[in-house]
Amino acid sequence: MTEEYDPIRSDFRNYLFLVWRHLNLPDPTPVQFDIAHYLQHGPRRRVIQAFRGVGKSWVTSAFVTWKLLCDPDRKLLVVSASKQRADDFSTFTLRLINEMPILEHLRPKDDQRFSKVSFDVGPSKASHAPSVKSLGITSQLAGSRAHDVIVDDCEVPTNSDTQAKRDKLKEQIKEFDAILSPGDDTTITYLGTPQTEQSIYNELPNRGYDVRIWPARFPNGKQREKYGSFLSPLIVEMLDKYPDIEGGPTDKSRFTDEDLLEREASYGRSGFNLQFMLDTSLSDEDRYPLKLRDLIVMDTDHKKAPVDLAWGSSPELVVGDIPNVGMSGDRYHRPFFISQDWAEYQGIIMAVDPSGRGGDETAYAVVAHLHSRLYLLDAGGLPGGYDNATLEGLSKIAQRYAVNMVIVEPNFGDGMFNRLLAPVLQKYHRCAIEDTERSNTQKERRIIDTLEPVMNQHRLIVNKSLIKRDYDSTTERRPEEVNRFRLLYQMTRLTKDKGSLAKDDRIDAVALAVHYWNNVLEQDATQAAKDHRTSQLDDMLEGWFDSHQTKVMMGLVSPDNHKGNWGI
Repeated sequence: MTEEYDPIRSDFRNYLFLVWRHLNLPDPTPVQFDIAHYLQHGPRRRVIQAFRGVGKSWVTSAFVTWKLLCDPDRKLLVVSASKQRADDFSTFTLRLINEMPILEHLRPKDDQRFSKVSFDVGPSKASHAPSVKSLGITSQLAGSRAHDVIVDDCEVPTNSDTQAKRDKLKEQIKEFDAILSPGDDTTITYLGTPQTEQSIYNELPNRGYDVRIWPARFPNGKQREKYGSFLSPLIVEMLDKYPDIEGGPTDKSRFTDEDLLEREASYGRSGFNLQFMLDTSLSDEDRYPLKLRDLIVMDTDHKKAPVDLAWGSSPELVVGDIPNVGMSGDRYHRPFFISQDWAEYQGIIMAVDPSGRGGDETAYAVVAHLHSRLYLLDAGGLPGGYDNATLEGLSKIAQRYAVNMVIVEPNFGDGMFNRLLAPVLQKYHRCAIEDTERSNTQKERRIIDTLEPVMNQHRLIVNKSLIKRDYDSTTERRPEEVNRFRLLYQMTRLTKDKGSLAKDDRIDAVALAVHYWNNVLEQDATQAAKDHRTSQLDDMLEGWFDSHQTKVMMGLVSPDNHKGNWGI
């Protein structure tokens, strides 16, 4: 006698439909059904990359309850970047068990584990491992056992924004293979959205994982080549049948085209490509022209600097003790040579980019000049625009570095910002203040055209402590914003595409200051250092010849100060 067919246990998509009805949600979308099918029939090691907001975590929570419905002795472990995120996943799973009539028999008994972080299901046999357990990626993973490991968003900005953090995360996820119980039906499932162009998800195929990608828009031909075999067959089939849908939303019930346009404007093009198009590829080296490796990083002084420096790129010059938010393989370097002679800066200015409306900040950059080299002494952002706290903050920075001039980008009230800042500035530090020239050039191109030549010639020296301050200055922001406001992140992610960055205030302030000094950069830095040493030698010799003792030695004057043979 054949076993009676059960459509709920046989096809997870049917069960998902019931869950969505229970939650009073609209019917699952085609993309959600496709993810559900992949969860049930995909290989043992798989990666689900789907755009933000598609509901992949909700679908997978339902999948966990379906697995327990089919086999109550199944053991499942949920791991996320934070313990709270993992607990939210398991809490939602437990609520489904407690609320859905079809899962009533799975509710934990009085003598079983019953908490949001670890619980058993009613029919399960006694075991050291709970039916469902949640952990953070930094928790003690060793000792856990499971038939199915679900890794839900283990990569977030706070643990992947530097190369060192990405390397640490790569080591942590190796532990999952040791957690799996013996058997041919065990699985590891990653759910995620890449956070950087060097996402750890890019390396999982090399470890034997199958990758399935569902972007928010139907990709064009060039984009399809980037995805290769990772693109969902559903998306491929739709594109082959209806070529005209290129660029349109893949899941209109989740995000319309207007929604996606708004999000692209908010995230910036590069951020949107990561979060919604799951595109981590870099088209070519010139797409991101500003490199950390072109900078010289050192501890700078407020008043003076070496008369000569030499840039180098050998491994021993790499600076590894400060946060690096650059591209993979991009590194900071300290100088190869630092002159023993130091001189006072020839000028120090502070550039200010006033805040507009919304979530912008008032950005500033303090840049000094000596011998055709520029020293980025300080940079950052202050909340607010023209309130007194911001104006006082800028004035105190100008005082700290004894700047000679404050220049302001003329994008605020036709000079109004200057008139507000001037009286506050005079209370702390008397110096000139003026607007910069208004530019009609596209902002992204203007910034790159200003900074790229200076950086390529290694004429921009960055204060080492500034890099750490810049990194720490955004740690209190929301996770999706921490990188957007960082100067070094803006620098390395800027392209000539309009809107390539969601936030560009800090890098714009640096570009304003560098542009101000452009006229002095026309002189050769090496020649300027030679001229400085020659001038010092001339001054020394002139002082030596002018001394009375020297004139006596040369017979130009008598020891008693009477005139010598030449009547001097």
